[in-house]
Amino acid sequence: MLPLGQHLRPPHHTVPQMCASALAADPDAVVIHAFDRTWTYAEVDAEAHRLARALAGAGVAAGDRVALFVQNDPIFVTGLLAAWKLGAIGVPINPMNTGRELAFQLEDSAAVALIALPGLWTQVAQQVVADGIGDVRLVILAPHTAWRQDGEQFETSSVPVPPELLGRVGSAEVVSADTLPDGSDYTPGAVCADDVALLTYTSGTTGRPKGAMNTHGNLTFNAETYVQMSALQPGEPILAIAPLFHITGMVGHVLLGLRVGAPIVLSHRFHPQVMLESIRHSRPVFTIGAITALMALADCPAATAADFASLRTIYSGGAPIAPALADRLEGIFGTYVHNVYGMSETSSPTHLVPRGQRAPVDPVSGALSVGRPVYDTQVRIADEQRADVQAGTYGEILVRGPQVTPGYWNRPDATAESFADGWLRTGDIGFVDADGWYYLVDRKKDMINASGYKVWPREVEDVLYTHPAVAEAAVVGAADAYRGETVIAFVTLHEGRTVNPSELIDFCKADLAAYKYPRSIEILDEMPKTATGKILRRKLRGT
Repeated sequence: MLPLGQHLRPPHHTVPQMCASALAADPDAVVIHAFDRTWTYAEVDAEAHRLARALAGAGVAAGDRVALFVQNDPIFVTGLLAAWKLGAIGVPINPMNTGRELAFQLEDSAAVALIALPGLWTQVAQQVVADGIGDVRLVILAPHTAWRQDGEQFETSSVPVPPELLGRVGSAEVVSADTLPDGSDYTPGAVCADDVALLTYTSGTTGRPKGAMNTHGNLTFNAETYVQMSALQPGEPILAIAPLFHITGMVGHVLLGLRVGAPIVLSHRFHPQVMLESIRHSRPVFTIGAITALMALADCPAATAADFASLRTIYSGGAPIAPALADRLEGIFGTYVHNVYGMSETSSPTHLVPRGQRAPVDPVSGALSVGRPVYDTQVRIADEQRADVQAGTYGEILVRGPQVTPGYWNRPDATAESFADGWLRTGDIGFVDADGWYYLVDRKKDMINASGYKVWPREVEDVLYTHPAVAEAAVVGAADAYRGETVIAFVTLHEGRTVNPSELIDFCKADLAAYKYPRSIEILDEMPKTATGKILRRKLRGT
């Protein structure tokens, strides 16, 4: 890892330039492992080219948005590269999203094309598109590929398409074979480092999801950061344990692999036993993922020390690691699990524990350091007036650097609030010690961090308020040994109404992703409130 403060300019400023350079260097290099199949650079590029032709034939052009509603599958990579070939903007969507959540992101981004798995199409997306939500004029369904799910293999079956959507929906095999209307090829989009490459949706102070605008320069900068932190060499596999729609999986798996020529080991979705089989088959050298996923992998009954012997470097982000847990995982994996800190707005890391070093433990709080700033990145700890505080003093973490996005998609108000004077206000409370190590203490906002996923209480409350029996609702996070935090809710009921907590949980399940719905709900006679009528969340938390 580069010494703190040392400058290194990434060799490429856009993702297409980065990929073209790698393709030219070794077109036969394997860049994807997915169970029993492999894809070389040349094969990935050819499929991306075919998909780009299909998108161009539907009128997709530079600056348009292309949504991806898939798992950790090869079409995520080829579909994203196809969008970038046209100069379009990728919109990765969480495959756990419900129809309501998907509809919001399609409408907010004004996506003109959607790439989806057949199962997610029939279960979730088809009704959203049929309802005319958003501007989607082309739907590409993923190839009918065999995946393993929960240790079993299955084939996707043919997908029926409603008559009203005929002509707008097709399988990737069919649409990628089609030519443009005039038989010509598409015109590649001209992009520069400052052009937006991705909209990665996050939550903010209002609870309404916002699309962080990750530019090509942001992404290629942090791809280089991962090159430095991983020390990967061409041909050394990456275990894709993080979801690719998340900024960590996007940069720490996909872009790192494409940048280095390191095979990205894809396993459709996270399942410990399936992931263990992928490790045995592909012998990955590097991985980064949420601590909950690493814990599940470590606790897999069939795992042995020999299974993890190939993993030279492991990083964990999304939630702080307890020192005792870090020691336990090191004993199982045989290598130290390094902390990394970042967010969607910073295109993944701003801080990390340098490879080969161990994070210090704060003697007062017992917290494990999240690391030091990566190269070319400035960090401040500031008080409410945004004035710097002394080492050891708690304050909000502010960052600026080449990986920080220019703001949020079509949200100038939120951009002005979070990106002030060139500094990103992270909303996280932390401190720096006298030796330059940073520690994350608490969140300034009420955001809940469940298994590395961020949950905004207001979104859950909004769903609860749609139940006819609920008069008031308040959602908070509670400590959880496995998930880090879990979502719990408190409600009061309208007079004369009755409902069971289990019914309310099932009600939320129908409209919220699996990591968002409350695991427990308590019905109160009265909410604790301030004199002005504001619900006291700290009372509900018991703090």
